[in-house]
Amino acid sequence: MKVLVAEKCGFCPGVRTAINLAQKTLEDHDDVHSLGHIIHNEDMVNQLSEAGLSTVDSIETIKSGTVLIRSHGATLAELDQIREKGLKIVDATCVLVKRVQKIARQLNEEGYKVVIIGDKNHPEVKAVVGFAEDVEVVASDEDLDKIILGKKLGVICQTTQSPDHFANMIAAIARKGFSEIKIINTLCRETMARQTAAVKLCRQVGVMFVLGGSHSANTRKLAELCKKHNPQTYHLQNWAELDKSCLFGKTTAGVTAGASTPDDVVSEFVRNLESYEPASEKL
Repeated sequence: MKVLVAEKCGFCPGVRTAINLAQKTLEDHDDVHSLGHIIHNEDMVNQLSEAGLSTVDSIETIKSGTVLIRSHGATLAELDQIREKGLKIVDATCVLVKRVQKIARQLNEEGYKVVIIGDKNHPEVKAVVGFAEDVEVVASDEDLDKIILGKKLGVICQTTQSPDHFANMIAAIARKGFSEIKIINTLCRETMARQTAAVKLCRQVGVMFVLGGSHSANTRKLAELCKKHNPQTYHLQNWAELDKSCLFGKTTAGVTAGASTPDDVVSEFVRNLESYEPASEKL
């Protein structure tokens, strides 16, 4: 089977830095904890777990050692709590997420009602919310009623949202009543480049595969965008999840991957796909 790989896919610089930092921390320290999954990819999380990384959901459960702040960041309150317990902090927060946190705090200090376009349950958004006192998270038009009319609005966006969604939400917000609006583009360029490359590729192939964890927001967005242009799009974590029946009758396949998908997962998938012969399968 002919396999085409998106020009831009897989580990982004922020994720690669976080993984490298985690591996180095595990080499230098014995008692290392991650506050939540360091990235949203089970394969990578399992590898780090085998190397000694303990993933916890609560700071209260950490008695000693080093706390690794995941790529999505942590709130100011969480960072203060870790320091108060006398624990060592190794910060693997993506630099772009740090920028959003800084902007949210600055907007709040300037008297703006901070509006974050994104998923309120995503760890990145939760961390950013923890940097501002007057903040509202909106995911769709239905959430806009939560915005208090007449206030100065400072609008930012979860880094992994699509440019189209950001633009549509800005337009919807602009139709609401406000005294002043300040918009700062906090989208990740790496994410946008992956989305553009994925959409371009999915239009050229019979079947499209998007590799990455089910909890990865940027991977889910890739799959959502590709499916709009190619209904034969499948979001899988790795080769083991593939139902080969979707390959029947196909001669070309496209592959892309989320920003937290390891290179070896992509390589294995492409290698197996290239050697696959649909004719050898029994219906």
